[in-house]
Amino acid sequence: MMIKGVIFDLDGVLVSTDEMHFNAWKKLADELGIDKFTKEDNKRQKGVSRMNSLDVVLSKGNRIYTEEEKEELAERKNTYYKELLEELNENGILPGAKECLKMLRQKGILIGIGSVSKNAPLILERTGLIHYVDKISCGLDITRSKPDPQVFEVAADKLGLKYEECLVVEDSFAGVVAGKAAHMKVLGIGTEYKQLRADYEAPGLWADINWEVILEE
Repeated sequence: MMIKGVIFDLDGVLVSTDEMHFNAWKKLADELGIDKFTKEDNKRQKGVSRMNSLDVVLSKGNRIYTEEEKEELAERKNTYYKELLEELNENGILPGAKECLKMLRQKGILIGIGSVSKNAPLILERTGLIHYVDKISCGLDITRSKPDPQVFEVAADKLGLKYEECLVVEDSFAGVVAGKAAHMKVLGIGTEYKQLRADYEAPGLWADINWEVILEE
């Protein structure tokens, strides 16, 4: 079936806000007296929900928190993250991302975003990528995070496409699992693209990707 829409994850695929996420979580961890939160722990937060990411941080400490306290901590981290996002601009766009979006639009392909982040619309605005996107599915639209396929199914529904007509572009294993669970083909990119078990793979959107084959297969 021909691909009519491409649904992109945001962080690590189109933009880079990984350092901002890490710094926001690190600030929260320091405030909680958790001094063992590292970049390796941050990798375990890739592609998962805010609350699951919080659990990664709290697992490094030895205190048990109530659900209400966890909600407050997650919100506090998000406040720190949004403060850092104020500095975000088009320099945060990853190499090849804008050119890829332009190329797909010229081919008549619809562009969707499938991100568990509730800040996805803000990030797209700050970087200017909002102008290349048809529909956004993000943390504001879903109740279940990746590896559940909901975020991609919502994106396809918003685009008015069958799930089989969509290609997902992801940089996390949870995202690849979610895309396949939605019966969509998946292009895996990023530093660990070889380990993602996607249908197609490339180190980044700047790479020599055979879009003709992917879109028409």
